[in-house]
Amino acid sequence: MSVRKRKSRSFRFARLSVRMTPLPRMKRGVFSLATSLALFALVALLAGCREDMQVQPRIDPLARSDLFEDGRAARPLIEGTIARGHLRTDTYFYTGRLGNQDGDVMPFPVTREVLDRGRERFDIYCAPCHARTGDGNGMIVQRGYRRPPSYHIDRLRNAPLGHFFDVMTNGFGAMPDYAAQVSPYDRWTIVAYIRALQFSQNAPAALVPAGTRLPSGAPPISGTPGSGATPAQAEPASGNLSVGAQEARP
Repeated sequence: MSVRKRKSRSFRFARLSVRMTPLPRMKRGVFSLATSLALFALVALLAGCREDMQVQPRIDPLARSDLFEDGRAARPLIEGTIARGHLRTDTYFYTGRLGNQDGDVMPFPVTREVLDRGRERFDIYCAPCHARTGDGNGMIVQRGYRRPPSYHIDRLRNAPLGHFFDVMTNGFGAMPDYAAQVSPYDRWTIVAYIRALQFSQNAPAALVPAGTRLPSGAPPISGTPGSGATPAQAEPASGNLSVGAQEARP
């Protein structure tokens, strides 16, 4: 056998012996300890996430608690507690009442911006029943809902401003309350617009600036006036038609 072949064979046996030589016991022990510590840290990390997201430190609704004498976990609010932002010191602004009576003043100055806001809110929440003119012949009424009184009758023209605010807050008759839909400020802007709407239908000609041409009056319409979306409807039973007109109808 040549010298080169003997060296090559010796080198292969040396490599094989190195691969088959077992690790020292100390090194294997250190490796096992490091692996165990890493696994323990991973398990602790996962357990921490589970504690925060699944096993939360809270009490289920209506659950029993041994901490209190009555055994109830849910506790009533402490007397006199007021949530932040709900301290309503301006009673009139939130009720529209002065003592036991409806007030007749606005809680803030009425500007053009206030009236524009009131008109916008009125057209959204009030016009479906009361109509944009306030005569009570809104689209929902034309579809069978109970008709509200016109804003232009004497009783409502003379009603204090707080009356309209109270009706929007608490409801009245067939009208539900709108406290959840309309904020107190917007309710007051609607009140201001209702008063302006009433005034626009009954304003005396003496208040018109000099030189301003007044529009001619609308021709009389027999029956119930339309809302703009529907034509006028003749209703003999309503008394809006004359006796001759009623007899002429088939």
